[in-house]
Amino acid sequence: MRNFIKNFAQDESGATAIEYGLIAALMAVVIIAGIGAFGTALENKFKAIGTIITTGKAPAA
Repeated sequence: MRNFIKNFAQDESGATAIEYGLIAALMAVVIIAGIGAFGTALENKFKAIGTIITTGKAPAA
């Protein structure tokens, strides 16, 4: 029983999985924040491109 507890206390294999999970979660938060920050600008750009395609005229600069 003593060896089991000693081995369990020294086992770090689960820590690596938790670290990778935290890194993945952090990356997801950064991506979501980036999409939120640039989403409006990107939407406006696509609307402008759509207008150019449908009308055949570029907007005045």
